[in-house]
Amino acid sequence: MRFVPLIAGLAASAALAPALLRGLAEGGFVRQNYRGAHLPCPFGIVLALALILAAALTASVALLDDDPSVLPVGLAFVLGVAFLGLVDDQFTTSSRGLRGHLKGVLRGELSTGAIKAVGTAALALVVVAEGRLLFGDSVADSALAFAILVLATNLFNLLDLRPGRTLKAFALVALGCLPALDGDTLRQLGLFVGPIVVAGLYDLRERAMLGDSGSNVIGAVAGLFLVAAASGSTVALGAIAAALLLVTLYGEVRSINALVESTPGLKHLDSLGRPA
Repeated sequence: MRFVPLIAGLAASAALAPALLRGLAEGGFVRQNYRGAHLPCPFGIVLALALILAAALTASVALLDDDPSVLPVGLAFVLGVAFLGLVDDQFTTSSRGLRGHLKGVLRGELSTGAIKAVGTAALALVVVAEGRLLFGDSVADSALAFAILVLATNLFNLLDLRPGRTLKAFALVALGCLPALDGDTLRQLGLFVGPIVVAGLYDLRERAMLGDSGSNVIGAVAGLFLVAAASGSTVALGAIAAALLLVTLYGEVRSINALVESTPGLKHLDSLGRPA
């Protein structure tokens, strides 16, 4: 039972990815990447589709073995974020970044980015209110968990300017959280790992582009990992929220991409795995 969610996620995403890739290309859903290549997009759809199928498989096993510990935490949050990202992918406006969306709202425009921001905050509030990721009922902890979920979801969208960058960032977050997660939480969050790895590898090898429906989902799952790992410690939750806020503000004012490109160690890590 321990690896059922992980295996279900891997199997579902691996089965769906090739057909979805062909379908996007044949349907003309392509986008030009940073090198001018036209790639199927938004490939992040595979994350939502695979998670729905994998969750059904996991739930079936849970019913047969009467073991609810394998059921995924935060699935509704992640699927909601995927829907909002898909809306932004297909109906995006000229306003970009938090400042751009805020200016648009002040002008009376309702951009898809603003809708996504408000929707993500609403979904994060529901997750925190359910209390499944928190040990205790502290208002401060709940507020910090809410901030982490929202900030992580947005930050990974800012990172998604080069192939495989979101996958590598997620891998660093997940590996860093592992020592602080118990067995039940690992099983529940394991459902999300397979689809992220599969979709991320397609993105890394420049066979497809994730779009907001992919990068936002990966950020949402990273947020779930961070909240689960830090739950029970207001200091840890506060430190993570502060770090995410600082990086987000830097990305809004400066350029995270320029920072990565100008830092030798980060640039080398960023380029690993991409086609020459």
